[in-house]
Amino acid sequence: MEQERGSVRVLEGCRPGALPIDELLETGTPAVLKGVVRDWPLVQAGLRDSAAAMEYLRALYNGRPVLYSYGSPDVAGRPFYTDDFTELNFEVRRGALDQVLDDIAAHVDDDRPPTWYVASLLVDSNLPGFAGANDVGLAELGIEAPASIWIGNRVTASCHYDAPNNIACCAVGRRRFTFLPPEQIRNLYPGPLEPTPGGQAVSIVDFDAPDLERFPRFREAQASAMSVVLEPGDAVFVPSMWWHHVQGLDPFTALVNYWWNSMPAHIPTPMHALYHAIWTIRDRPEREKQAWREVFDYYVFGPGEHAGEHLPEAARRLLGPMDEVQSRQLRAMLLGKLNR
Repeated sequence: MEQERGSVRVLEGCRPGALPIDELLETGTPAVLKGVVRDWPLVQAGLRDSAAAMEYLRALYNGRPVLYSYGSPDVAGRPFYTDDFTELNFEVRRGALDQVLDDIAAHVDDDRPPTWYVASLLVDSNLPGFAGANDVGLAELGIEAPASIWIGNRVTASCHYDAPNNIACCAVGRRRFTFLPPEQIRNLYPGPLEPTPGGQAVSIVDFDAPDLERFPRFREAQASAMSVVLEPGDAVFVPSMWWHHVQGLDPFTALVNYWWNSMPAHIPTPMHALYHAIWTIRDRPEREKQAWREVFDYYVFGPGEHAGEHLPEAARRLLGPMDEVQSRQLRAMLLGKLNR
């Protein structure tokens, strides 16, 4: 494992089923779990060679069609935008996983191969039996986090954030992770909210060749960045909302990840609130926006109990802890208002 910039914490001696999840969540910064999944059969196959790893995956594949991204050699492994940022520079195709593996294998020695990327493929639905032999053991810690696998060649996932927490296991090939804290969003120049290369807004800065005249604030982001190269068998904890730029460094790569939310299922994603706020608040006069900032600070961003603490408990309702019944009632109320 190679640390390139900044300081990503490295935890030695972790093992599946005994990850220090509470400590990771409390610290709230990225951390490498060195060698934690090195004994996985997929990792061991990949350490022999990429052909062995591909054969291992073929043997488990149940034949269900999968979605994957395909880009011409000009994409250079970076699924991204066209020059005007209105369209994506790759196609989303549907086909058989074993054919994707064959295509990657046929170009494994090319200097500029086409790009193939199977992203976030649910393991249990497509590779039955995989999780039984290749698992990081979150279920043993009471965390429900279905495994997904990411398969491709030298693919770069442009810098983005995810709302859930994430354990990402480097299974085949090396990967470089570059991390930036959530407060760097303004220095990363996020692209459109829709369309996006992978479901979330991404930085439009080319991390390999940043144009600092066009994106001068990126210098501040660079100063706070932490970068590390993971070897097969390493895993990394990516905290909720941390920006991360992920580069596959070898001709065939596979990563298995586990996302889980810190909130129960009846609490929806805050992205809904972001879209609603863009719609209802962003373009108001500045004086009104500042007033709404105070309202949100009072009701949302301050201590959870603050807004209702002066009221009798029975009168707090939405100002108290959100349970499943209140969540359903609030959803119905919002749908009713939006549909008027």
